[in-house]
Amino acid sequence: MSQPVADAAFRPRIAPVRAGKERPLWSVMIPTYDSGKYLADTLRSVLAQDPGPDAMQIEVVDDHSTADDPEHIVREVAGDRVTFHRQPTNVGHIRNFNTCLGRSRGELVHLLHSDDRVLPGFYEVMARPFRDHPDLGCAWCRQIILDDEGRWVHVSSLFQQTSGVIPDWLGKIASWQRLQAPSIVVRRRVYEEVGGFDTRVRAYGEDWEMWVRIASRFAAWHQVEPLAAYRFSRASSLTAKTIRTGLNGRDMRRIIEINRAVLPSDREPRLTAVAREACAMGSLKWAKRMLDAGQLDTPLIQLREALHFAVTPAVLLRAYAVVGYYFLTIARKVTGRRLGL
Repeated sequence: MSQPVADAAFRPRIAPVRAGKERPLWSVMIPTYDSGKYLADTLRSVLAQDPGPDAMQIEVVDDHSTADDPEHIVREVAGDRVTFHRQPTNVGHIRNFNTCLGRSRGELVHLLHSDDRVLPGFYEVMARPFRDHPDLGCAWCRQIILDDEGRWVHVSSLFQQTSGVIPDWLGKIASWQRLQAPSIVVRRRVYEEVGGFDTRVRAYGEDWEMWVRIASRFAAWHQVEPLAAYRFSRASSLTAKTIRTGLNGRDMRRIIEINRAVLPSDREPRLTAVAREACAMGSLKWAKRMLDAGQLDTPLIQLREALHFAVTPAVLLRAYAVVGYYFLTIARKVTGRRLGL
């Protein structure tokens, strides 16, 4: 087994807010890049809960968009209420996220991607556990999954029966990515301690690495109500592109290696093995979804990625099922063409 990878040089320091600077409770930081179609909806969902500038910083950080004009959208929807910052050049989404963290001033930071949104009550409800638990590092809620048109696809499963501090959060999050970015709130001082998002991660899963790193030092709270919405099916999204190329698998394997460095030595081998198998199953699930969508190339890419993660009886059984479904899909296509369907 290779040695754990750990290097703070890949995680920019998030400097404390300068003394004497105004500190609202909230910093809602909205990174964007060529997602103007959804940005207005994201902004409106936040502004509907806006307690005012003394209590909430709202800022859009644009990674030098070229396909749309996010500043115009910000001004049209929010006037001067929302700050707009534009990168001088395209720096990539992970460095843009780190810019968001560095520019935040609030006690609590919500990194809200520009194609996601919050539901009514998010900020009021998610602030409560931090008031009641001073040592809490982060809190996350269940999320609703949206399609491209903003329709509800499904609601994430119930993680625990009641809202509260999560027992053995490190073991649970190190085993598998269990939440989406719009659902989590982090104390700013936590980012100051652990650093920014790891730049070794190229395109997929950087948030999972961050949540594991935070879990190695801080407790987490889970809110059972679904209060955030995540849009995962956008065909042009970075997530969709990584799945088509297999980069999602390569990034996740890199993250598993990075995560090993923060796991307790007596639990690391088991948690790493569980994470590898879980990611393999995740790749096979993507393969099945792509077959259902009528694609034939991407499922093979995801099948390959699955077998790079782990070759366990459970993975092999699921892989055989996917292969069988693949040939069944081809047969249906051929038969349909012959019948002129």
